[in-house]
Amino acid sequence: MRRKTGIVVGACVAVALVASAGAAAWTYSTEGQSVGTWHEAPGVARTPVSNPRPELSPAARNSVDRPTEEADQPSGDKPAPAASRTKSARTVLPESARAQSASGRQKVGELLRVDRLIGYLDAPRKETFHYPHASYVKLHFNRMMMLPGDFLTVSNPDGTESYRYDAPPLGSLLAPTTSDKWAMSITGDTAKLEMHRVAGDALGTGALLGQLGVNVDQVARGYTPAEQAAAPESQLTRPGGSGREESVCGGDESADAACYRSADPVAYTRSKAIARLLINGTELCTGWRLGAKDRMLTNNHCFTTTADASETEVWFNYQCARCGGYDVLRPTKVWGAQVLATDRVYDYTLFTVEDFNSVQKFGYLSLDTDRPVKGQELYIPQHPAGEPTRIAGGLGEKAGTCAVAGNAYDGYAKGSDVAYYCDTEGGSSGSPVISRKTDEVVALHHFGGCPNSGVRADLLYARLRPLL
Repeated sequence: MRRKTGIVVGACVAVALVASAGAAAWTYSTEGQSVGTWHEAPGVARTPVSNPRPELSPAARNSVDRPTEEADQPSGDKPAPAASRTKSARTVLPESARAQSASGRQKVGELLRVDRLIGYLDAPRKETFHYPHASYVKLHFNRMMMLPGDFLTVSNPDGTESYRYDAPPLGSLLAPTTSDKWAMSITGDTAKLEMHRVAGDALGTGALLGQLGVNVDQVARGYTPAEQAAAPESQLTRPGGSGREESVCGGDESADAACYRSADPVAYTRSKAIARLLINGTELCTGWRLGAKDRMLTNNHCFTTTADASETEVWFNYQCARCGGYDVLRPTKVWGAQVLATDRVYDYTLFTVEDFNSVQKFGYLSLDTDRPVKGQELYIPQHPAGEPTRIAGGLGEKAGTCAVAGNAYDGYAKGSDVAYYCDTEGGSSGSPVISRKTDEVVALHHFGGCPNSGVRADLLYARLRPLL
């Protein structure tokens, strides 16, 4: 099992304060204008997420896993005092010996059962979902019956992150009343749901209105900082490993991406192309833009189907605003769209996103078609344990221990991987391993184990070239 000690909690993990505005969902806008359509998953069985548990009572929520001062940091608009950051060490539990059979996705939240009806007749038109210190709140609807013209908004308390969901077409009123729709997550610990009545009562009698309404049956609540620090890691280790290998190899040499802004501006710029993947509401991997077209790459063990992609949130720009600070930049969130290719042996999934235009500004990465040489220095932008972007590989001109240890390392296939001692954690799966020499991707990270390893980019390029 994995054990890490003496690693200070990442500054930006303590509080995620600044929310996202504008992302693809059903129909959304921060200005109340319709700019899209309902986000519909394909007609495929949904991937199980976790065993839902009942919603916590307010008293219970206030007492969940708060053993350190950091767990009590405010989640409002004021950043926590810097002094508190040095009083708490990250306590990541050891990796389970069952890690070889685990999904490799990092758990970053849980599902809670709720039953909240809003909208018509005696039902309230507003509901607030508040979970102290949660990193995000995500609502699921099992009933979606609204009059044409009416719409919902899901927002954070101050409205800086707000998504609009328009009524389904008129014909849906004659369809079955059950629904299966996830809203885009709200960053922070509070989501406000509101029904906006535009159509009035002209289209229906009281009896009809009594059959209408919108019901929330589940909430995905992001772990608090203390809960995330204690969550067992789910990073895979190479076949034949014991499951006890470290993935932070010695001292953790990774740092907030913002720390590289001046010391290594190229690495900082390249890190903008990666994204935090929130999969099925409670699990995490890392992905990144590959090439100038609408193409994203992550691991096959993160997800494999278009149905999974459509329930995956892709967060760009989830980074610390400054080195060692608490505020995060405003992330731009889009939905995954279509899986174009996937392969278990080479552990990749190539997919597209909705609303691609909103994420083009973050740039893209390219695959290096040459196999790297031993000793070649590397850096890895990633979202370890759900944190804002961190980069493994020393600041400035030296990459520390983050270098090629072997360029024909055995992964799922003989010689398929590049090995290195760059620091990674659960959630880093799918990250790009980038050469400091070329600033191109030489491997797709997928295994921990010291050495950690990623699938060789030259092998990926040979398989993906026709799709790029």
